[in-house]
Amino acid sequence: MDIKFVSYDGCFPNLCMGNLVLEIDNTLYTFGTFTDKEKENCFDSFWETGGYVSFDEDWNDYVFSGPWKLSSRSLPDFLKPYGKELIEIFNENVPYGCCGGCV
Repeated sequence: MDIKFVSYDGCFPNLCMGNLVLEIDNTLYTFGTFTDKEKENCFDSFWETGGYVSFDEDWNDYVFSGPWKLSSRSLPDFLKPYGKELIEIFNENVPYGCCGGCV
């Protein structure tokens, strides 16, 4: 399967929320938070943040980013065998997650 990154529109302060467009075997597919799931080739996001937020004893927040993780339960069945490749492509093209936008 030939998979190419086309675009991602998630941005600070909520990098995890956006639409990813991939070209898979010469067909465009959209994944994300805001896709119209009623349309052909539109699916839920398959990524989760690899970062986290913690707080100290004075409730000061500390934001740590990390590589995106695969949420394979969100992948359509025909793409599940390609999950590792999909998350690698996402990590290569999208800044690491947990920007702290939810804090």
